[in-house]
This record gives sequence, C-alpha cells and structure tokens, in this order.
Amino acid sequence: MSALRSFAEAVIRRLPERLQPMVRWRFIKFGVVGASGTVVNLAVLYVAQEFLFSRIADFHDRLNYSIALAITVATISNFYWNRRLTWRDRKHEVHHSALFLFGKYVMAAGLAIVLQSLLTKWLALYMHYLLANVLAIVLSSVCNFVANDRMTFRRRRAKIAAADETLAPHTHDKP
Repeated sequence: MSALRSFAEAVIRRLPERLQPMVRWRFIKFGVVGASGTVVNLAVLYVAQEFLFSRIADFHDRLNYSIALAITVATISNFYWNRRLTWRDRKHEVHHSALFLFGKYVMAAGLAIVLQSLLTKWLALYMHYLLANVLAIVLSSVCNFVANDRMTFRRRRAKIAAADETLAPHTHDKP
C-alpha cells in the first residue's frame, strides 16, 4: 500500500501547485461519493426492474423506467453526499437554495454523461471498448468534479480574494 501511496504522491507533486490540494482530498471524497452512487444506482435498478415495475410486461419499457428511477435516485444521493462531504467547507459560502444548487449539479452531471459517451465512442476506435469506457469515466469524472467545484459549489469571490491576500507575501511591509 505504501508503494501505491508513494507513486500517487509523486504523480500529485508533478501537478501545478494550485491543483495539488484539490486532488489530494476533495477529489478523493468526490470519487468515494461517486462509487457509493454507483452502488445506489445498481440497487435501485435491480429493485425497480425485478419488483417495483415488474407488472410492466415489455422488458425494454420496464428497463427504461428502471434506469430513469435509478439515475434519479443516484443523482439525488450523490448531490446530498457531495454537498455534505466533498464541499462541506463551502456550505455556508453558497447562498442559493438546495434546489437551485441541485439544478446546477444535474447540469454538470449531464455534461459529464455526454462527455463520457462521446469519449467512449471515440476511444473505442483505438482500443478495446471496456478500456475506452474506463478512461472516459475517469476523464469525464474530472470534468464533472471541476464543473461542480467551479459552478455548483464555488467559493464567493470575496472569500477567494481574502484567501489569496493572506497567502500572498506582503510587499508593503518591507522597511
């Protein structure tokens, strides 16, 4: 495990200094929430397909309803946990209703879904489709993370300026 951690730390150190903290903690939390959302999605899909919508005779119609419900529940779950865990420190900085933030979150997720689909199709021209899909998931997850970090749960400008001011060296303090 320490070899993997050392490798990860070496990769992180090669990133621009400004991105390093984001990758270390917030993106890891984002990934954990995403993984839990996948479990929620699969569980809801199974329950809906096998039990909730079992009276719908046509398999494909039933699957469409099941997928829609699974994606909806997983997206709500991911939003809730990202708001409570990943961007918890910005909860008081965002002065919009939860419904407004959820709308922005869904837009970012939609962008990531489109990007993942397009990347998978393009990369599948050059490699096995499963590997292409894994790479597309990673790349679209980064896009989804950045969109949510900058749009949905962004810091207010005054706080960013104040944080930059405290981090910058004070040149006017020189004698």
